Amino acid sequence: MREELHQLMTIKPSDRLWQMPFAAALATGLPLLVGAFFNRMNYGLVSSLGGLVFLYLPATALYHRMVTLMACAFAMAACYTLGVISHFFPLLMMPVLIFIAILVTMVCRFYALGPPSSLFFIMAAAIGAYTPLQVLQVPLMVGLISMGALLAFLIAFFYSIYTLRFREPTPALPLPSPSFDFVVFDSVVIGIFVGISLALAQALQLHKAYWVPVSCLAVIQGASLRVVWTKQLHRVVGTGAGLLVAWGLLLLPLDKWTISLAVMVLTFVIEMTVVRHYAFAVTFITPLTILLVEAATLGQTPPAPLIQARFFDTLLGCLVGLVGGICLHSPGFRDLVGGQMRRLIPSRFVR
Repeated sequence: MREELHQLMTIKPSDRLWQMPFAAALATGLPLLVGAFFNRMNYGLVSSLGGLVFLYLPATALYHRMVTLMACAFAMAACYTLGVISHFFPLLMMPVLIFIAILVTMVCRFYALGPPSSLFFIMAAAIGAYTPLQVLQVPLMVGLISMGALLAFLIAFFYSIYTLRFREPTPALPLPSPSFDFVVFDSVVIGIFVGISLALAQALQLHKAYWVPVSCLAVIQGASLRVVWTKQLHRVVGTGAGLLVAWGLLLLPLDKWTISLAVMVLTFVIEMTVVRHYAFAVTFITPLTILLVEAATLGQTPPAPLIQARFFDTLLGCLVGLVGGICLHSPGFRDLVGGQMRRLIPSRFVR
């Protein structure tokens, strides 16, 4: 208990500039302000999801930053598109999400993409899968998330030009040598447990259970079992506190303008604190995700069922992620399952 309390109370140092959280707030908040101006909050929310691409901005030279963001923008739009398409085929929703989780995790690991790694790509796919649409609306929604990613790209460009004047870029490190265990085995296990979390959510008939696989992925990606356990604990504690914050926000007379400003403030606080204390940041991540996904329908239903649903979603996802983390870091499991997987792959592809 003393060790767990120490982990919860430890605040890590950070050299993150305040301009970065401010630019991130603009990338996620400006689409909402545009949607509020045209009285189309649902459109603004989709574009705001594309604005999350800004968070993948590395601290490298300008050319490397822009190439990385362009690739991430394409991946975000592609994952959201596949998620939206799976909405029309409920039986394919879980296989599609497993496929996305495996493929995206493989690519992120192969190219050593840093945090948040595959998290937001899979979140975009999960949100898209639970977005009620008609077939003819799919191109519109894909265009909206692409426009949000384009805006984030432009903000990142001008932010980089400004900050590189007084801070030297870090060198782009050479890609690590890919290994079967790190790139393939881990990605397959992570994808399967993300799919299991979604299957359990569907079996329990949870309403809009997009947050279950996201919570599972956030926990299972820990570098060690200790990290998995710590992230699970931080996420549950932070979510509990965040739901209280969200409840307080939802009791306020929010309109389209105050929702947009609240998203910008929450994004700024999260990006200022997430590298210092994960549980504290999750306290604000929870109300942010509720606003990003539910803003278009807020006020139509009482907040209590929504708050309760998000808590159970997080708890279920964290439990599945913890079980997945135990399997992922178990030598016996890796030897047994990894050996069977190697038999299915031609020897020239296995290192």
